[in-house]
Amino acid sequence: MYKELIELLLSKGLHISTAESLTGGMLISSLVNIPGASGAVIEGFITYCDEAKHHTLGVSEETLKKYGAISSQTAYEMCAGAAKKSGSEIAISTTGNAGPSAAEGKAVGLVYIGINIKGSIKTFECHFDGDRTSIRNQTSDFAVQKCLEALNSRMPL
Repeated sequence: MYKELIELLLSKGLHISTAESLTGGMLISSLVNIPGASGAVIEGFITYCDEAKHHTLGVSEETLKKYGAISSQTAYEMCAGAAKKSGSEIAISTTGNAGPSAAEGKAVGLVYIGINIKGSIKTFECHFDGDRTSIRNQTSDFAVQKCLEALNSRMPL
């Protein structure tokens, strides 16, 4: 599905950026593994701590204090900030808890994903099972699948 996303972006002349927390670069790495990705991928932001989310992507301090890093609101602001900062038409954000224990009082496997297509943003709440690597892989795969679905439902762009 990563190859399918890159090919679709290339065919439409669109560009993508990522804003990753729990996936820590896994998503952007999977995208750039695809030959030709340089024509579609602009950049990836790895904003693991709250300060990076705020300073790099513009996630408001109020959002982080009120809802926490593990929230749909933060995922929304992360993908909005990634698109704005990179100039990409498409942005995906990932934030959540990959474990091994609860964080911010939120369960292991709770993940929020943001998809930004030309300023139209949708967030998804997910509950994944498994160890850290499994949760991170599931998050990356789910994000790419939802991005593909969103792009295909809006055709032609």
